[in-house]
Amino acid sequence: MSAPIPASTPDSPRRVLAASLAGTTIEFFDFYIYATAAVLVFPHLFFPASDPTSAILQSFATFSIAFFARPIGAAVFGHFGDRIGRKATLVAALLTMGVSTVVIGVLPTYETIGVAAPLLLALCRLGQGLGLGGEWGGAVLLATENAPPGRRTWYGMFPQLGAPLGFILSAGLFLVLTETMDDAAFFAWGWRVPFLLSACLVIVGLYVRLKISETPAFRRAIEKEERVSVPVMTILREQKANVVIGTVAALSTFVLFYLMTVFALSWGTTALGYSRVEFLLYQMTGVVFFGLTIPVSALLSDRYGRKLVLALVTVAIGVFGLFMAGLFQAASPLTAMLFCILGLGLMGFTYGPLGAALSDPFPTAVRYTGASLAFNLAGIFGASLAPYVATWLASSYGLAEVGYYLSGSAVLSLVALACIHEERPLAATGRKAAVQAG
Repeated sequence: MSAPIPASTPDSPRRVLAASLAGTTIEFFDFYIYATAAVLVFPHLFFPASDPTSAILQSFATFSIAFFARPIGAAVFGHFGDRIGRKATLVAALLTMGVSTVVIGVLPTYETIGVAAPLLLALCRLGQGLGLGGEWGGAVLLATENAPPGRRTWYGMFPQLGAPLGFILSAGLFLVLTETMDDAAFFAWGWRVPFLLSACLVIVGLYVRLKISETPAFRRAIEKEERVSVPVMTILREQKANVVIGTVAALSTFVLFYLMTVFALSWGTTALGYSRVEFLLYQMTGVVFFGLTIPVSALLSDRYGRKLVLALVTVAIGVFGLFMAGLFQAASPLTAMLFCILGLGLMGFTYGPLGAALSDPFPTAVRYTGASLAFNLAGIFGASLAPYVATWLASSYGLAEVGYYLSGSAVLSLVALACIHEERPLAATGRKAAVQAG
């Protein structure tokens, strides 16, 4: 066992929440600039241009690589997060993601080096996936393991806010570039700017994270000698059910988000004829509602229980899937805007409680590994192939089938949510007493 971590002054809630939010914002910014470029740039510059549809599908295939890398990142970073601490592991995860993203910004294209270009792109995408696989679980634990009684979901939603903030930053930057340069300049060098600017954000994130201390829960695990030698093996022996339940419970969350972002942007700007700027604005409006509904769902979950809130929202996602095709293919600005607002608003309601819901079932000694595996395995089954499958369904059978795909994932998540064990939420008076008791 490694040496105990020296005692230090506890961090203020503001510092803890800022560190958890800053890191996930940067990580999701990096992730989303790739997602946006996978639709707008990479099919034209990194793959043979003989068949546009084939190029888009190949670009989506590289997009999916990160989701298969994320469980590996969850196991590797989770091991060190459960063995040596949350803080050091979060710094390493941020560096892994950041370096991979910056390198994409300097890659030569297919025209320059041929088939080596998409191979290098895929390698960088692999690095992004490894980094994000270790980031999410650590950021959630940094917040929830510092939370007072009755406030775990509220604290746990701060790293979740990194998703809409990262999306707004990435989409906003692409919008600015689109509006300030012509297509020739954008495809020649402008698309590289977001990837290179990521280096500045990573420096800020490292500064914030190096200022924090280890979480109280992890310190207690050290004092009680609860740490295990190989956390992932303990998970496979003793916590398999929690991993499976958590993975399936988060399934519809991932399917919904990547249908509303990557697939919708691709289909809207090709089959439905929206301009790049127009549809990015619709999505950014929807993401505002995504960000606004995250804290609302966290407050409701601390009051009435995460399980109930997640179940109700999952039912709403299933219903949305039945009607989403009609809204999306109406091809009018009003319905497109409503489509984005409803879909991404539902995303916020399901995403807010998810961090606490996936992390709580696991013991402290393996919590980093367990929560990260559940979240990132859901990424494989729910998100990695979602843009690809949705494009194939829409091209072959129509948009309605894409909606049924979403509704089917919601049914599976609802079944898993019924199996999640949750402690009864504190009533208002009970919460006050618990906080006063420390």
